[in-house]
Amino acid sequence: MRVVIFGGAGFVGLNIARLLLERGHGVTLFDRAELPPMARRVFAPHAERLRVLQGDVTDAAGVAAAIGDGCDAIVLAAAITAGPARDAAEPGRILAVNLLAQVPVLEAARHARVRRVINLSSAAAYGTSGQHYPLLEETTPCEPQSLYAITKFASERVTARLADLWQSDVVSVRLSGVFGPFERPGGVRDTPSPQALIVDCLARGVPALLDDQGMRDWVYATDVAEAVALLIAAVKPRHTLYNISSGVSFTAEAWGQALAALRPGFVCRIAGPDEKATVTVHGPARAPLAVARLRDEFGWRARFDCEVSAADMCHWLRDHHDGV
Repeated sequence: MRVVIFGGAGFVGLNIARLLLERGHGVTLFDRAELPPMARRVFAPHAERLRVLQGDVTDAAGVAAAIGDGCDAIVLAAAITAGPARDAAEPGRILAVNLLAQVPVLEAARHARVRRVINLSSAAAYGTSGQHYPLLEETTPCEPQSLYAITKFASERVTARLADLWQSDVVSVRLSGVFGPFERPGGVRDTPSPQALIVDCLARGVPALLDDQGMRDWVYATDVAEAVALLIAAVKPRHTLYNISSGVSFTAEAWGQALAALRPGFVCRIAGPDEKATVTVHGPARAPLAVARLRDEFGWRARFDCEVSAADMCHWLRDHHDGV
């Protein structure tokens, strides 16, 4: 297949691209940011099937050119993961990238007869429902609060409406808290995962002192990539919305301690009363995402739990030391 990933230089997009390239598919990465040097090295063995384009997802002409002819699938991964300060300062830009840019992408996909579009949404779409329901199913009512959450929820509804009108094939996926390879500081992500901040502390040789345990159904980026690849290849998914989560909850502190067990001398724990936290856990605690739809329809299950993902990240850091 030939797959175009908008927002392809983001860490989730890079994990999807890596999996697709390893499976022999052709991938086009479209992003405003340059491809990180480390990703260029990882992707080097697949250079003949990789195309990298720099452009703005709000540029309709650039988007159409990126899709071109013969595109089998599109992944909509471009987003500004904004915190409160950016919500107040750049609401127009957030809406333009996270929501309005989808329309020209879907129009170009329709014109090029693209077989399927995967829209990456977020568990943030559930909003305050995460504090009122014990399990967040795809049918749970949503009460998004931040502009990021609002635009993600709206993106699901917009893509579903246009898909219905145009008889297009669009699937949205709500991702739980994602962490893993390729995550790095950037200009569009105000809320990095605590795991990424723990890894940063490891790289700087300082203790990882968390401001909260960070209990959540975290999901490793490799598992996300495998679920997205499955939905790209599926003949006809039964639903237009799926949750993607590990299906198990564990704390960011426990993950950091699992990593520390593999890197002697590194310390990860909750900050004491008189200590300044070096790791911020963003967002309130919420209920876990239900994963029955993906499991029952496709037999999909996440492979990376707390300890296995920590071990995999340890190997990743040893192989790609500049990926911290």
